[in-house]
Parts: sequence; structure tokens; C-alpha cells
Amino acid sequence: MIELEALTKRYGEKVAVDGLTFTVRPGIVTGFLGPNGAGKSTTMRMILGLDHPTAGDVRIDGTHYHRLKEPLTRIGALLEAKAMHPGRSAHNHLLCLAQSNGIPPRRVHEVLDAVGLTAVARKKAKGFSLGMGQRLGIAAALLGDPRILMFDEPVNGLDPEGIHWIRTLMKSLAAQGRTVFVSSHLMSEMALTADHLVVIGQGRLLADTSMAEFIERNSRSWVRVRSPQHERLLDSLHRAGVTAVVSGDGALEVDGSQAERIGELAARDRIVLHELSPQQASLEEAFMRLTAESVEYHSHSGTPLPPQAWGEGWKKG
Repeated sequence: MIELEALTKRYGEKVAVDGLTFTVRPGIVTGFLGPNGAGKSTTMRMILGLDHPTAGDVRIDGTHYHRLKEPLTRIGALLEAKAMHPGRSAHNHLLCLAQSNGIPPRRVHEVLDAVGLTAVARKKAKGFSLGMGQRLGIAAALLGDPRILMFDEPVNGLDPEGIHWIRTLMKSLAAQGRTVFVSSHLMSEMALTADHLVVIGQGRLLADTSMAEFIERNSRSWVRVRSPQHERLLDSLHRAGVTAVVSGDGALEVDGSQAERIGELAARDRIVLHELSPQQASLEEAFMRLTAESVEYHSHSGTPLPPQAWGEGWKKG
């Protein structure tokens, strides 16, 4: 378990993390979300004692990280791909970590095999791709067989097979009763992986809730309706005081959870329905709605950059 209490980090006048209080519990995958600059990486670094809090406290199973004996056996983490000596082989990188934490050498071979790097175990890390570096970083996190695991953007550089693998791995680790804390910008992947969400913006806590509750609270629901008797259906809904709008593909959209009522109205008026399906906004839409006021860097879609903004490289010929 990871416990944060009023955790704060300032860099001069800049407040990177502002009084965060939450608990990452075992047995579930907890997703850590926030816009760029929200303070996620700084928070993770403070959990591992790499940055010191300006105020507040963070504990791992009730203990500060620097007081842990053989910390890799208590918490494993991937914060940055290829954070390793480029001149060392994958095997030797893990062996050094194992020796410093009292981990038997046989464990090195086990984790290399688990992440699919056995064939390149003797190759130097400087020749690794980003995806291979991610796999080696995950192997280092697993090395001590810890009860707590923390991953920052673990799918960066991974191909579809690798993304499926790390998703399955995190779920299986949580199913074993371990604490799994993962940060990612890929909302579609987080929606498939996380059970619980902690969302921050501008260093402050915005949400600490289950995935289902987060989406329900921060997005709209609607009913999608298609019928070959389009106009009759619109008239029927209008008479009943139900407002419907026409979507881009000609289907009707009705806000709220009114599927049963719409079906009853259609049956009463003998209107054929080809589709009557409740819809829920995605995690991405819910996240965008909640964090709209916390985004530090806004893009302006639809406004092209002038050619000079691209530098000399934009010129053709």
C-alpha cells in the first residue's frame, strides 16, 4: 500500500504537487491520470525518495522509502525507459541490481524470460530500441518479486503484442493481491486496465474513485435510436416531450437513460426500430471534461501554423 498525506512539492514559486492525499490499495490496478505538467512524475519520484517533499508525507507499507532494507523486494518501479548504463548488457544490469538487494542471481534469468528478453540478455543496452528498454525496465521492477509495483507510461514504445502483454501482466499482479500504480496518457488503454483512478490537475487532487463512477460522474449518457420510419419516430418523441437530435449518420440521440420509454413509445405507435442502444461517454471524454480547467498547455486545433513556425525544414525542393 502507498499512502500520501498532504504531499507537496515546490520549485521556487512553482507548486508542482499541492497537498495530495490518497491511498493506493492492493488487489486492484490504480490508474494515475492528469494533463501534462499536472505533477504525476514528480509525485512518483517523491514516492521513491528521488525528490524530497516540501511538505507532507508519503509511506510505503507504513515506511519511508529510504528506510526500506533491500527496497527492490518491497517496491518495484519503472519511471523512465532505458534508465540504465548503456555499456552494460541486460543481464549484467539486472545482476547488479540483484546483488545490491540480496536477490538470488537465478531471479535475473526468470525476469528476462518473463519480459521476453532472454535472446538479447548479453547484448548491451545502448543498442536497445525504446520498446526493448521498456521491457528491461519492467524486468527490473519485477526483479525483487515486490508486493508493490509502480509504472510510469509503461506502454511507450511497445508494439500491440507488447501492450497486450503489459496490460495482462498488471491485471495478473493485482489479482495476486499486489498494489499496482500506473500512469499513462493512453486513455483507451487505461480504460481496459485500471479498476480505480486517481486524477490530478495542476498538482491538486481532482478525483479518487472507481473507473465506473468516474465516467458516470464526468460524462453524459444518451440513447442512440435508428428507425426506417424516421419522421414518425421524431413526431412520436416530440408529442411525448422527449427531445432528440439527429446525429451525423442520421440516427437519433436522446440524452439520459430513456431506452425503455423510447421502446414503449415506438411499440405504442407501431414504429419499427433498427437500433435502441444506451450509450456512455468514454474515459477520454470524461477525463477531458474534468481536467479542462487544469490543462497547462492548450493547442488550437483548426488554426494552421505559419510556415515560418516550422523553421527551415518546412521548405520543399
